[in-house]
This record gives sequence, C-alpha cells and structure tokens, in this order.
Amino acid sequence: MMKTQSYNDGVVVVYAVENIAQPGSMPADKITQKESLRYDERTVGLNRFYAALQNNVNIKYVLRCPRIRAVSTLDVAIPNDGKQYKIVQIQYPQDVEPPSMDLTLEELTPVYDIWQPTPEPDPEDPVDPEEGDGDDEP
Repeated sequence: MMKTQSYNDGVVVVYAVENIAQPGSMPADKITQKESLRYDERTVGLNRFYAALQNNVNIKYVLRCPRIRAVSTLDVAIPNDGKQYKIVQIQYPQDVEPPSMDLTLEELTPVYDIWQPTPEPDPEDPVDPEEGDGDDEP
C-alpha cells in the first residue's frame, strides 16, 4: 500500500556547482540555482548516522522532496536554515506517492559563493547621451 507524502517542512534550493573562470584561468567554482523544492524533514537514523561517521561524513539532514532526476550528488542544497550542504546520497523510496527522493545532507565548509550571471547589454537599446548617467550635477 502506498503512503501519501506531504512536503510541509520548508523549501530547499538546489544549486549546481560550476566553474565560471575564463578558459585558461584558475578555476573558480560558484553555485547557480538549479531547482527549488518543498521538503519533509526525515529522522537521521542511528544506523545511518554511525555508518556515515565511520566514513568521516557528518550527516545533518535527510530531506524528502518530490522526485527530480536532474538533482545529483554533485549539487549543493540550501534548506530553510540558510546553510550550504553537500548532497552525499539520493535515495528513491518506492512506497510513497507522489514519487519522492530522500536527500542526505552534510554541512559544507568552506561554502561556495552564489553566482548569478549578469545579463548582457542589449545592442538594440543604446544609452541615450541626453539622459546622462542620472547625476544632477553639472
């Protein structure tokens, strides 16, 4: 029998880690938004917690979200607490409806800068020289 899953605990934003450096330059990893998902916070069980500690992984959260196949363990998640977490494991439970995924999260140190690309200026919309730069000084 399928259980009905709700996602009432908050919103987690999933970011992709990308190198934004120019070709030939030193790599510069930043994160860009990929998905925004509602979640249900799950209990981190003792078996999962101690098995992770044996591998030097400190599990902070397990979040159940709607299933999105584009989310991967290479991504970074930021839930309601505003901290950045590495997605260390994704599981797809079979006994819930709608289809869901469990994200196992470990706190990141150091954190990434969030990068939002600036739009390129539109060549069709030149700056009017009579308007100036907004300064009222002569």
